[in-house]
Amino acid sequence: MDTRSVWHRLDHFLAHLRPHRQALSLAIDGLAVAVCWNVTYLFRLGFERWISARPDYDLLVMVGVVAAYLVAFALAKVPQSIWRFSGFGEVKRLTAACFSAGAVSAATVIGLGLYGVPRAVLALHPAVVLMGVCLLRIAYRMLYEHARNHITGGEGEIRRALVLGAGEAARRLLAGIHQQGWTVLGLLDDDPAKQRARISNLPVVGTLDTVRDRARRSAATHVIVAMPSATPRQRRRALDLAAATGLPVLTVPSADELRDSRSEALRVRDIEPEDLLGREPVQLDEAGIGETLRGKTVLITGAGGSIGSELCRQVARYQPARLVLVELSEFNLYTIEQELTEAFPGLPLVKLIGDVKDLPHLRHIYAQWRPQVVFHAAAYKHVPLMEEDNAWAALRNNTLGTYHAALAAAEQGVERFVLISTDKAVNPTNVMGATKRAAEMVISSLAAQHPGTRFMAVRFGNVLGSSGSVIPKFKEQIAKGGPVTVTHPDIIRYFMTIPEAARLVLQAAAIGESGQVLVLDMGEPVKIVDLARDMIRLAGRSEAEIGITFTGLRPGEKLYEELIADADHTLPTKVARVRIAALGELAAPDELAREIAQLQAGEELQPADVRQWLRHRVPEFGPAAVTIAG
Repeated sequence: MDTRSVWHRLDHFLAHLRPHRQALSLAIDGLAVAVCWNVTYLFRLGFERWISARPDYDLLVMVGVVAAYLVAFALAKVPQSIWRFSGFGEVKRLTAACFSAGAVSAATVIGLGLYGVPRAVLALHPAVVLMGVCLLRIAYRMLYEHARNHITGGEGEIRRALVLGAGEAARRLLAGIHQQGWTVLGLLDDDPAKQRARISNLPVVGTLDTVRDRARRSAATHVIVAMPSATPRQRRRALDLAAATGLPVLTVPSADELRDSRSEALRVRDIEPEDLLGREPVQLDEAGIGETLRGKTVLITGAGGSIGSELCRQVARYQPARLVLVELSEFNLYTIEQELTEAFPGLPLVKLIGDVKDLPHLRHIYAQWRPQVVFHAAAYKHVPLMEEDNAWAALRNNTLGTYHAALAAAEQGVERFVLISTDKAVNPTNVMGATKRAAEMVISSLAAQHPGTRFMAVRFGNVLGSSGSVIPKFKEQIAKGGPVTVTHPDIIRYFMTIPEAARLVLQAAAIGESGQVLVLDMGEPVKIVDLARDMIRLAGRSEAEIGITFTGLRPGEKLYEELIADADHTLPTKVARVRIAALGELAAPDELAREIAQLQAGEELQPADVRQWLRHRVPEFGPAAVTIAG
């Protein structure tokens, strides 16, 4: 069924003519000059004589006059103008061209002694032509504005898209995209069976490579990738082809989003971090996670943060008996509470303002709500901010806060406690990473002291799209016109998506044993500068236009990150690509407990004292390397 209006069809027809715009403009203007020649005769001689009184050679004269006007229009660059943007500047060019061509035509006719052509026709014709061609442009502009208002419902420009993919997602997209102010010019798909087929009465006009054809895409304003079920490699190829056009690139929801969607029609969205991942997302043991969480009281610290809020969404899917949200930021707590209430109306929520640095309050929370599973996501994670003036805050929040949350869990007999750690805890070169490594040690120490609770940590790399990550920063810089700032041309990072990170945390809760640190095989690392270039291209901009500036490594920053320390080795688990880091010898639990107690009782430490404590507790803590290993 064709859901397009007559205005969509008209815009679609005009869009296909657009590659031939200049030739068509000259042809239409030439026809207008010829019509105006006859209108001038009609005005001068009247209906009775406007045909009979003409000389035999008038047709040849008219052809010569049309040629003179077309040459004048070409010299004035009239065909290059866009009719829907015609204004006073266009009128000035047309006026000069019309009267110049009229003067040359009159002089030539008189010079050749062609006295059968009335002098009044030669004198009036340029003014009539000027009115005719201006009226043409005004009429076209009125038609365009009327079509735009019907298509977009407002003052916005008509958006014309080429769609990569001609499967079920494309069909659902076409079911409603025209009502969203779009005109679809055609579909592209590599499947031979779909070539020259029609989807929702729109043609499949070629393979994905056809998007390289400048003539085919000349009328398009956007490229939409509608391939949610394709492999990451296929989607990446489609995104690369789309980005190479220089047009803004959009996509449809992912396969998971499509399965959850209640609407037949789809809306396009911007390219999200997971679209750039370029590898198969890790599939985890859903059944095992469900057994761990279903019917349990689950507590999440840092519940309003990037990882914490995604954990809330994922945990809610497994029907816990109660979800206890502990968050220091009132706004973040309100935001996640509103989202969960709407998405999971039957889930009991406990919304608590809480600080992991406040041990008595944590003990009260645990005693009142008796959680069985705890996910500890509260942390300060921004490396440069924690490096100098906030070093003590990082130690208190990341290390002491972990100790408080874990100790209170042990005292209340929590079944499972999962710390969310980071790859920056491996051979740390910054305060943030060292405090997270010390937090892992706290977990291992408490695991030895409190066998009734399973303590474990999950370590993963950079999370695409999380607060403070490069994706939101790059998006903002591109929107402002650049430049995009990258610290070093050779800096590389392991990446995963927020949902993938949250699933790994849930998986750790299901399979982890006490004292373990679980890590994810994250595939090949990504160059940050390549990620920046991808985002610039997918926004429809060029690197020359936006620019990339290298600012130098920040304090404590590495060129590369590791997931496993050099001295460690890993053991497999029953879940593919999830492994256990077998860590070296740790401090005696009693010794670590004494040091923690001294920190709690002592005064605020200066940054140098914080580093000294961390170097004592985390022997591998040292300065950043300046070259990439291997």
